[in-house]
Amino acid sequence: MKDEETIAAISTPMGEGGIGIIRISGDKSFEITKKIFKPVSEVREIRSRHLYLGHIIDPEKGNRIDEVLTAFYKSPHTYTREDMVEINCHGGMVAQKKILELAIKYGARIAEPGEFTKRAFLNGRIDLSQAEAVIDIIRSKTERALMLANRQLAGGFSEMIKSIRSELVQIMAHIEANIDFPEDDIPEADPVQIKNEIQKSKNRIKMAIKNLESGKMLRDGLSTIILGRTNVGKSSLLNALLNEERAIVTDVPGTTRDIIEEYININGIPVKIIDTAGIRETGDKVEMIGVERAKRYLNEAEMVLLVIDASIEITEEDRRIFDMAKDKFAVIVINKTDLPSRIDEKEIEKILPEKKIIRISALKNQGIEELKNEIYNSIVEKMGPIDENAIIATQRQKKAMEDAASYLEKALKSLEENMPIEVIEIDIRESWEKLGEIIGDTASEDIINAIFENFCIGK
Repeated sequence: MKDEETIAAISTPMGEGGIGIIRISGDKSFEITKKIFKPVSEVREIRSRHLYLGHIIDPEKGNRIDEVLTAFYKSPHTYTREDMVEINCHGGMVAQKKILELAIKYGARIAEPGEFTKRAFLNGRIDLSQAEAVIDIIRSKTERALMLANRQLAGGFSEMIKSIRSELVQIMAHIEANIDFPEDDIPEADPVQIKNEIQKSKNRIKMAIKNLESGKMLRDGLSTIILGRTNVGKSSLLNALLNEERAIVTDVPGTTRDIIEEYININGIPVKIIDTAGIRETGDKVEMIGVERAKRYLNEAEMVLLVIDASIEITEEDRRIFDMAKDKFAVIVINKTDLPSRIDEKEIEKILPEKKIIRISALKNQGIEELKNEIYNSIVEKMGPIDENAIIATQRQKKAMEDAASYLEKALKSLEENMPIEVIEIDIRESWEKLGEIIGDTASEDIINAIFENFCIGK
């Protein structure tokens, strides 16, 4: 696919930095660049994949904008499979914006979000699932998540989907041969064989869906709320887990009024720690808002760190919070163990049976590593081992896989009910098309546009 318009964008983050990159792609990218880029030494012929030192010049005013290194890339061996240029300038925003303005002035237009990667997809360099893997690489929070995203970008997930679709094509070909040429010397479709083949493909999809949960956790992180009444040391726990002074800690109850979110890496799993306002009855309007937010986050959290003060007997507020968290996936954290203990752990075990209890002193940084290990073990116990078969997939991809499996289940049911073979073939084709949406073969234009809208400009 060729697009007549040449696009340009700043591909590095906003703000000051050592270097900034302006990316240009399209048929006119070389022509535009030659108008504004002057090499320091004479260049008789531009060579692809070479860096040239020179200056960006405003052709009208004749003044230098910046000293740059410029790389020219000849299609089709480029990210977009179009002619491309990357101008490496100094990282100040003024210089970057001025270079971009000149590129626009001399024939390019501002790229839409994700348009470079969209062109890579439309020009056949990558499929849709690989394009989405680009986002996962950018947003990876741990090395393990990065590894899985890179594997998907390399085509691992795509190859699995293509393999299952190929199996379904073979089944459909067998069925359609019997429908179209019933009188020819073609073996009649064997219902038992067809059933086994459909079941095999369905099982492969189901196994992939099972591996999505691990992948989702590695990509998005496990949402974990720190819950407890005021002044039990929730913010101190957050600081200890992060190993930095992220939250304000005082002896005054109700210090934390807003929500604080930070990620920590626990054995390769990104855990999103959410520090909330202490749960208590209060007349302070601002604190009341914080308490209500804490309750809302509790409903949405995937895991709870329920913090209790070891130096104080269990209070009615504690018991109300126990009731709020009793049905949640939770670890009980008894804090302030450096002080004389007045808490009855047996009462906690009675109220919250089967919840793991970890004793810590956030202030003294005691028991923190044990708590991290328990968080990891609890995740593995609940979610299963995080293995190399994990798949990082989007909600869109997961839905398409679930729909594909559902259509195959419907086909199996139709076989059992001795429905016409034509009906069974329709369900198999629907499954094939749903899997095609994942890699882009059968995805609608609306789906494609929605995916690339989530990209940053310049990628």
